[in-house]
Amino acid sequence: MRPNTRHKNPLGDISVLYVSVMARAIRAEGEDPTELLGRFGLDEQALRAPEARISIPRFMRMGQAAIALTGNPAFGLTMGKLSRPVDAGLAGLAAQCAPTAGEAIRTLVHYALLTSRNSRGVPWTAHRGREAHFYSIRPYNVFNFFVVDSVLAAWTQFLRVITGRSEVLEGVAIEYPSQGQEELFEQWFGCSVVFGADSNRLRLAPGIADTVSLQAQPAMFEKLARECQQELLRIRAGWTTGDRVKDLLPPLFQGDTPTLAIIAEKLGMAPWTLQRQLKEENTGFQELVDETRKELAVEYIRETRTSLSEIAWLLGFANPSAFHKAWRRWFQASPGEYRKHHETEQAARNINQGAQT
Repeated sequence: MRPNTRHKNPLGDISVLYVSVMARAIRAEGEDPTELLGRFGLDEQALRAPEARISIPRFMRMGQAAIALTGNPAFGLTMGKLSRPVDAGLAGLAAQCAPTAGEAIRTLVHYALLTSRNSRGVPWTAHRGREAHFYSIRPYNVFNFFVVDSVLAAWTQFLRVITGRSEVLEGVAIEYPSQGQEELFEQWFGCSVVFGADSNRLRLAPGIADTVSLQAQPAMFEKLARECQQELLRIRAGWTTGDRVKDLLPPLFQGDTPTLAIIAEKLGMAPWTLQRQLKEENTGFQELVDETRKELAVEYIRETRTSLSEIAWLLGFANPSAFHKAWRRWFQASPGEYRKHHETEQAARNINQGAQT
């Protein structure tokens, strides 16, 4: 069997650059992040390795711990306020050199994969950079509200930095339901904020997309954008057709099972061509669907508190019983039994580690 060349963390991972922003925000809230970082196996030295990443579930748990530590439910806004272009890595450096704000936000979003990857989807822009969309991370809970807040706030702060203006937005839409903070959010974003929307997005104020960036530098933009593209190609280098299929499947699973025809269209090839290439790799489309579901299911059970019915929906099963049946086929046990066993092992491991220290 060939080694898995795709992803170490099936649910996604994120650069420690964003953990550094979190630590900075904790300090800004008057608290010391040292103990929190240590609790999640990190320290200041680990944050100095820009290539290092942590899993998305771990990052979400850290965010919730930061909210508990600071007592600020809108902690994501603090993270956004303290975000700098460089905190988005090479993509942030390239974006700030873009000629206009619209081109800048398009660059920042287009190369987001260089510093973060989530199985739920990818961000995108529309209308020549007038809208920036963050994908859905349903089902929402206390562990992921702050993710949406921090991303939309960071994009807003980025626009403020490169334009030198505080009022850069016409409107903000947030997919999760109101948490009773409308006034705070509208004050921070400087525009109307709609909760319970059909997607997560920013809409730039009229004229902002065409505003010349204060940090525009054509030569450096060309150079850095080229490096971003090369890095993107390097990340995907060595991927088989099967790897590419498995990378496309997770966002399409939510409540449904994507067909071979849909995946072939996204890959820009005919269905029979996709079938042939997969056969040449000694695999098939349904086998890849099952493999991907299995990988994601294990991570959801082990790394999150997502309910079994929600996991079934996220993996595209027709109902929870179909998910239970698949899990028993994979592991000869129920998902509930597996989760309970894992939690017991984890608790015992934590006790042992505590005793050793």
